[in-house]
Amino acid sequence: MADAGIKVGFKRETFAKLLTRSFREKTKVSSDAVLLTAEMLKVFVEEAARRAVKQADSEDADTVGIEHFEKILPQLKGVIAAGSGAVATEGP
Repeated sequence: MADAGIKVGFKRETFAKLLTRSFREKTKVSSDAVLLTAEMLKVFVEEAARRAVKQADSEDADTVGIEHFEKILPQLKGVIAAGSGAVATEGP
């Protein structure tokens, strides 16, 4: 990845709005919870990108395409299950 040194993130306000859309009307979220959840999503997206790059490399592809992300989706399901306390059945 040529731009590996670039820092990326989510705007706190945008992420807070997206997060609270799935809550009941009276549910409130602290700013610390928003920051933590946004950071977790950022780590998840970075991991997905790393795995897609690895998949593309294994296929000798010059670019990473949607098909590479599609192939690693089952692995990400395992990562989500592991993060929720469930046992991950699929490896990295």
